[in-house]
Order: sequence, then structure tokens, then C-alpha cells
Amino acid sequence: MEYKLLGESIQIKELNETIKQVAPTDISVLISGESGTGKEVAANAIYFFSKRKDKPYIKVNCGAIPEGIIESELFGHQKGAFTGAIETRPGYFEMADKGTIFLDEIGEMPLATQVKILRVLESGEFMKVGGNKLLKVDVRVIAATNRDLQKEVLNKNFREDLYFRLKSINLNIPPLRERKMDVKILFNNFVEGFCKKNNVTFKGIDEEAMEYVINYAWSGNARELRNFCESIIVLYPDKKLNIEDVKKHLISESPENRSLPVIQMKAREQIEKDLILRALFELKSDILELKNQIQENGTKEPHFKVLGDDFFLSKEEINSMSFDEIEKEILLYLLNNNNWDVNKVARSLGQTPRNIYLKIKKFNLSKKVS
Repeated sequence: MEYKLLGESIQIKELNETIKQVAPTDISVLISGESGTGKEVAANAIYFFSKRKDKPYIKVNCGAIPEGIIESELFGHQKGAFTGAIETRPGYFEMADKGTIFLDEIGEMPLATQVKILRVLESGEFMKVGGNKLLKVDVRVIAATNRDLQKEVLNKNFREDLYFRLKSINLNIPPLRERKMDVKILFNNFVEGFCKKNNVTFKGIDEEAMEYVINYAWSGNARELRNFCESIIVLYPDKKLNIEDVKKHLISESPENRSLPVIQMKAREQIEKDLILRALFELKSDILELKNQIQENGTKEPHFKVLGDDFFLSKEEINSMSFDEIEKEILLYLLNNNNWDVNKVARSLGQTPRNIYLKIKKFNLSKKVS
């Protein structure tokens, strides 16, 4: 388990200092930042430096638990509370009593469950699903999200009272592209850790290739960098990496164009990841940027090829469709193209299956039976 955010940038140094100041208290902490920036590492550090480090530490991925059972998972249930409840069982809060609970992706939590989380934060009290006895626990809560909760509050997707209760201390972890001096440190750490764990050697990387890695616009942040390091070690066990080796595994991009969804012909699998991850779920404003570009500069091509040869969006269609319509069409395409394997689609988008099911419900999508 990692207990410190790695880096020499001012942002990371300040975050590590704040973590050490906050950790010994019992105050709730909200950790925000893009996916892959190290929110769980920060949570681990808070736990490690706290007075509760010898007590239970329960980690919960709120986005991975279906809405219908999340309250049972968090608060437990009584025998017979619902079909399949063949015994009384404790929930995560009860298991974390006297310790710490880490609620990752709290922005995915249903509104009804948020009410109960607020009550636990304020009084430590809750009831099991199907129960009538009030239980009380002593739990320190650390929450994390890659969403802008302030916007979620304005959009009525997140409770304002819970937001203000959580953000007593708000640690925001900046993306890797805003702290480039940390990239080499993380690169060396990931390489060293992987080689030691797998008993392999790495011949190194030349200066030009390292410079390319440092200036790459890591949209997946430290998690993407770690995956890249592990891949190149396995693929190039007997040579020192040069810039051509690196470019084979990283799409050339810069912060200015990293999210622009103008897609040329690529392998289908890569297209799905690039377009949807960057444009569909996280950066819908890119579609507007594309519209503006079309209107200002025009295009010689009558169609943009998106996702593959059999999926087209014309200039007229893009200009006439709403964000939801574009989202619906692309999601339906991915579902059909993956035989409605929701887990596979969720993985390709960097989303949770629950998010995909919510979108399917929102757009009233259904699989066509031939």
C-alpha cells in the first residue's frame, strides 16, 4: 500500500504536507481529481498517518455497486429484508467501526443513499435494511470523486448538505499534465516496482524518448503512465527504449488537441477508447468545439469517420443533433458492436457498469432480437 503521493512539484509537496496535518484528526475529507491522479493513494496516506491506522480500513467503490443493493452493502440487512436475504449481515459501516471507511466515486451514489450517508456523518447512526433498531458507529469518512460535485449539486445530482459536510477538507489532486516534473519520478518508480515484483530487468530509455514521455498529455494520469511502463518492460525486455519505441505505444497529442474528437481512420478498439472516454462522458463540450470548428473553417470531407467504417456523422447531422442524441447514438453503436456486453463497454469507456445501465435506462435502449 502506498502512503505518499510521489512527486517534487509544489502541488504534490503541499498536498503531502496537508495530508500529514489532516490525518491525525477525525475530520471528514473529500479528495477530488481526474481519474488516475492518485486519489486512493491520498486516502491510504490519510489512514496511515491517522490515529486509527491499527483499526479497520474499509474501501468501497460506490460506482461499482448496483443502485438496488448499495444500501444493503453499506449498512447491512436483516434476514428476510428482501428476496435472497437468507441471513442477517453487517454492512461496510458496521465493519469499519472505530476505523476508517473510504467511499470512492461518491459522486455515483444515488440521492436516496446520500441522505443516509449524511446522517452517519452527523450522528454516526443508521439502520440496517429491513431493521428497526438504530445502530451507532464511530467511523472516519474519506470520500473521493472525479466529478465536479459543485456542478452536480447545481444539476440536482448531489445533495448540497452532504457536499458541504464532506468538503470540510477538500484535497484536489492536479492532473499529471499540470505537474510534468513529476512524470520522470513516477516513471522510475513504476519501472522499479514492476521489475522487482516480476524479477525482470529494464534496459532503460534514452533522453529523447524520456522527453516525449514527460511532455505527453496523459489523459489517464498516473494510472495510464503505470500501465505504459508495465507494457514497455514486457514488450522490450532486451533493449534501451528510443523515441520510436515510445511513439508506437502513445498517441501523439498535446494538451491543446488531446480531447478534440476529430477522428481519422484508426483501429476500432482504439477509436472507441479515444472518442468516448474523452468526448462522450467527460468532455461533451468537445462536440460544441467541433461544431464551431466546422462553422469557422468548413471541411473538404463530406463526412467524419467516427468509431469505424460503418458509423458516420455528417456535418449536417452533428450540427442538428443535441449532446444527448450524439451520446445515445454512439452508446447504442458500442453496445451493438460488443453484443450488449455492458461490462466490456464500461471497461472500454473507463466507466462503471452502473453508469452504462443508467444511460441505457435514460435513453430507453434495448437489444434488437433478429
